[in-house]
Amino acid sequence: MNRSNTTFTSVSSKKILLIEDEQDLAKLVMLNLKSMNHIVTHCTTLQQASQVIATKQIDLILMDRMLPDGDGITLCQQIREAGNEIPCMLLTARDSEADVVLGLESGADDYLVKPFSVLELRARVKALLRRGKQIEHQDDSLEFNGITINCSTREVIAFNETLALTAREFDLLLYLAQHPKQVFSRMQLLDAVWGYSYSGYEHTVNTHINRLRNKLAQSSSTADLVKTVWGVGYKFTPPANQATA
Repeated sequence: MNRSNTTFTSVSSKKILLIEDEQDLAKLVMLNLKSMNHIVTHCTTLQQASQVIATKQIDLILMDRMLPDGDGITLCQQIREAGNEIPCMLLTARDSEADVVLGLESGADDYLVKPFSVLELRARVKALLRRGKQIEHQDDSLEFNGITINCSTREVIAFNETLALTAREFDLLLYLAQHPKQVFSRMQLLDAVWGYSYSGYEHTVNTHINRLRNKLAQSSSTADLVKTVWGVGYKFTPPANQATA
């Protein structure tokens, strides 16, 4: 039996690419994704995965880090550098904070540590797939003084400059901007933006907030958009002279 490019077809509107060389785990993941009515394409190497991404429409990528021909983070970086915003989740046994931060900074939307429960995997998959669907029902754009957050193009234009944000950074900024000056805890943001609220994953929010703020800080005009409320959480503070949204 061919170990790679095994495709399960079912009545589904979502196509998922699984990149995992551990066969028992891959079978378990595919079984659950299939039971959720998704179409799953399975690859065991980065090279195979790159070919699938180049030739097929994919709605979600689940990828291991340690693969026979390299680290899944490399592929994630290549996907983001190409301007592709397809949701990506890393599945890995590497559980140190440094590894999690590295994975998220590579452009991954989520990071699930092995061994993981099937229920958590299913919840994460649902959350990542739901994100794009929610965006379709949002207003076309939010307008502030000198800043436009466009939901249709998923672009943030600040004083005639386009900010280079990842998909998750955009979602995070958008959610905060939809509730200006309202303070949200890490758990509230985890639930609203990521779609789940498991305790212990607040570091995911911290990492994305820090990355977002670092990018905003590259311009003095946007440096203070996202502020920390010590002991509570974070809030979006619109620039002065806010225009009508």
